[in-house]
Amino acid sequence: MATNLLHVPKPQGLLRPLVVPERLLLGPGPSNVPPRILAAGGRQLLGHMHPEVLQVMDEIKAGIQYAFQTQNRLTLAISGTGHCAMEAALLNLLEHGDTALVAVNGIWGQRAADIARRLGAVVRELWKPPGEYFTPQDIEEGLVRHKPLVLFITHGESSTGVLQPLEGLGELCHREKILRRKTQPLSFYLDMGWLANYWGCDGEPRRYHHTAPINSFFSLREGLAMLAELGLESSWERHRANCAQLCQGLRDLGLELFVKEEKARLPTITTVRVPKGYDWKEITAFLMENHAIEIAGGLGPSAGKVLRIGLMGCNSTSSNVDRVLHGLRDALRHCHRSRL
Repeated sequence: MATNLLHVPKPQGLLRPLVVPERLLLGPGPSNVPPRILAAGGRQLLGHMHPEVLQVMDEIKAGIQYAFQTQNRLTLAISGTGHCAMEAALLNLLEHGDTALVAVNGIWGQRAADIARRLGAVVRELWKPPGEYFTPQDIEEGLVRHKPLVLFITHGESSTGVLQPLEGLGELCHREKILRRKTQPLSFYLDMGWLANYWGCDGEPRRYHHTAPINSFFSLREGLAMLAELGLESSWERHRANCAQLCQGLRDLGLELFVKEEKARLPTITTVRVPKGYDWKEITAFLMENHAIEIAGGLGPSAGKVLRIGLMGCNSTSSNVDRVLHGLRDALRHCHRSRL
């Protein structure tokens, strides 16, 4: 009799085993995960207010402070994607009618400007072509002209492969008045007051805010532990060296790097112009189908113009550089090249 209440049949796909192919993810993200982090994420759950979980959260805070070299006590991880964290930052800083200055040289500046407008801010934009970065003079001129309460600038513009220098920007911003909002943030979930308390940043007894992604906390804790064991400077050098090897290999293939200045290239994501006469989609599909390697095309203002190759975390190795260069060499031989 109970079966008469069922109007939706069992999904047949869910009655088959989960199949996940093995691929080398050398795009702008996600990237492959080390076994140690996978194992941490597979541990049994604990309650989100258990003392052991709160200890893990404290260790995550310390790891983030080490990674970003900050002593700011308001250090925490957002239970969400990178977009969620970007929105949390802007939502907690901006109120309706505030002026926000957004530096736009890729998709993340575009997205930040969109978010700020949705929050009711008056958005002023500084603009640079994709592949270029902002100088301190550019920023100072924008601050003097628009007198914003918030400056948004992207340190690692993954859509174009640009590494934005940040030296001196803090001093420029600190010349302005301290921002102190007058109203509550529009989102409870992203309210930094609640989040700061939940993460133990305000010195008050912790209160329940949301049911945290415990397994993700375990994985993040182990990732930060691996970074601490390796050391920041060693990690920076490894990424720099492998990026340099990749850039030289791309030049040897006759390809043109999108970001002209070496100092302005992200060590984690390298952009190369789509070679003349080739379809970028055909190149990425060939690598996936024949070499089980993912690289990506452009995004936002770089769409159709570049290929993006990521060397992040455990994927940043000399052997992976050799592997992707071999795959690209093969793709350039076999993919159709238009004579137009």
